[in-house]
Amino acid sequence: MQTRLPPALQQTPQGREAEAILRSCVHCGFCTAVCPTYRLLGDELDSPRGRIYLIKSLLEGEAAGEQTRTHLDRCLTCHACETACPSGVQYGRLADIGRAALEQQSPRPWPQRLWRWLLRRTLATSRVFASLLAIGRLVRPLLPVALKRRIPAAAPAGAWPPPRHRRRVLAPAGCVQPALAPNIDAAMARLLDAHGISLIKVDSGCCGALDQHLAAPGQALRRARAYIDSLWPQLEAGAEAVAVSASGCGAMVREYAHLLRDDPAYADKAARVSALCRDPVQLLEALPVAAIGHGRRIAFHSPCTLQHALRMEGRVEALLQRAGFTLLPVGEAAQCCGAAGTYSILQAQLSGQLRQRKLEQLERHAPELIATANIGCLTHLQGGSGRRVVHWVELLAER
Repeated sequence: MQTRLPPALQQTPQGREAEAILRSCVHCGFCTAVCPTYRLLGDELDSPRGRIYLIKSLLEGEAAGEQTRTHLDRCLTCHACETACPSGVQYGRLADIGRAALEQQSPRPWPQRLWRWLLRRTLATSRVFASLLAIGRLVRPLLPVALKRRIPAAAPAGAWPPPRHRRRVLAPAGCVQPALAPNIDAAMARLLDAHGISLIKVDSGCCGALDQHLAAPGQALRRARAYIDSLWPQLEAGAEAVAVSASGCGAMVREYAHLLRDDPAYADKAARVSALCRDPVQLLEALPVAAIGHGRRIAFHSPCTLQHALRMEGRVEALLQRAGFTLLPVGEAAQCCGAAGTYSILQAQLSGQLRQRKLEQLERHAPELIATANIGCLTHLQGGSGRRVVHWVELLAER
């Protein structure tokens, strides 16, 4: 793709990266077939190829307004287009650059800016989110059905074994998961403890993904630095890995090396944290697995961040099959469920349509339950299904 970025922009890291990504696109259109919003809406501007053109025009200095904002806001950043792209176009990074540039060139009306700031502030601050969630659960019986479904019932926190092994792995707490589903990391701790590995809980705070995808890259980097600082003493003391059980957060932590590459104080630390970041399946698939599934019929939803961003398609499914579970076929498995961070709040109609299509596929063969690998997907799917939805590590830790 030919580009005409202004010289001043070409001298910036963002400009150089954007130009390289734009030039790698060959207009082939493979991305349109896998894009959830294009499949729903049929509008070229709601496909990766269309959005690339919009971002290109924006970065080249053409006036951009509500049309550009609408189509960029509708993007889930699911990375399915990156998996399908034969040219290796890093669309997700370009989308982040484009969104941030649009916010600078054409700021949103202040009510929208305030709403997005409140979302970032509330969801990314664990104490604030936990307090609001507790209030929501108290008044849940009085709420309308649509709102009630957004507030999951309280789940017990399972036992977390005390540190007692020489091998240690870190578990960053993150932001919303400790309040929504505290048993996920506790289940991982029990599994690792049974194999001689202690999982150490770290009060890390938010990884920065929410800010990054809501066009607040400066705040995202501040959170990333704080996250790294929280892990660093334990890494220096010999912890061998950083286990991130939410695949959405894991995808963000893997990006630290890239995002902080020009920060002299954090570039090396970020590279080390990214290199040590592990999804639970990377730790558990190498360990002996007991046949505890006894043929239980489950449907597995592979989050976009697991299969498209982290590129771990099929690995959780293989582990669950080793453990004796019967995995039912799921059509359109590469398609997004519509959770996508704050997307289910900011694009509720599209998100609801995507969830309905996903649940139709997941429930087609009447599974006993649905398993997934990301807290956002788990909560979103549970809000639309009468079946139990769990993180897959909880299944392995049940017995």
